[in-house]
Amino acid sequence: MGRDILVVEDDYNISNLIYMYLAKDGFDVRLASDGARAIEEFRKKSPDLIVLDIMLPVMDGWAVCARIRETSRVPIIMLTAKSELFDRIHGLEMGADDYVVKPFEMKELIARINAVLRRSEIPNDTSKTITYDKLKIDLDAYELIVDGRKIDTPPKELELLYHLASTPNKVYTRNQLLDDVWGFDYFGDTRTVDVHIKRLREKVENVSRQWALRTVWGVGYKFELTGGKQAAK
Repeated sequence: MGRDILVVEDDYNISNLIYMYLAKDGFDVRLASDGARAIEEFRKKSPDLIVLDIMLPVMDGWAVCARIRETSRVPIIMLTAKSELFDRIHGLEMGADDYVVKPFEMKELIARINAVLRRSEIPNDTSKTITYDKLKIDLDAYELIVDGRKIDTPPKELELLYHLASTPNKVYTRNQLLDDVWGFDYFGDTRTVDVHIKRLREKVENVSRQWALRTVWGVGYKFELTGGKQAAK
């Protein structure tokens, strides 16, 4: 059996085209034409990946994404007719793993689907938790614990912080972070990184004197150890 893909798109021609190309590539494809139907299909059987249009009847793609993220980390690729930076960042902050702007080439969509599926294949026995003084980053549960309190954090913010904290004191350029966290096939603006760093700082700044999220001017960012040692990983 192929990987199960749920395509949520209200335009019959577009959904039919996606169905034909994905089925030809060996995927098992289910279709939903509105947000409510998408939730129903998701609850019947969790797919390996969801292709989710934003402009949908009954319930829009943002609401569908938020509802699914309450219980699942299933990869989501958003389809949008909007190309503005705000809309792209909003989709990623809502928990989407990637986005494709309409009109798009089917080869690009399939390439992104395959890339997101590869990135989502993390071995079950791999621990994804890092602990520092007053900070716990848990990618297994997708939780951020700051000074004993669970802080609501969008997935990409958490993944970005985890990546930086995994290699303390190493400086990353914005392009490196886009490649490492968002994926080599992500054609995003480097300001995406700046926005995520800014919001992370609002959550973790001045919590501990043993570590800090630093800007290296003219280069990028690093998670700096200023004292003490990493407790666990």
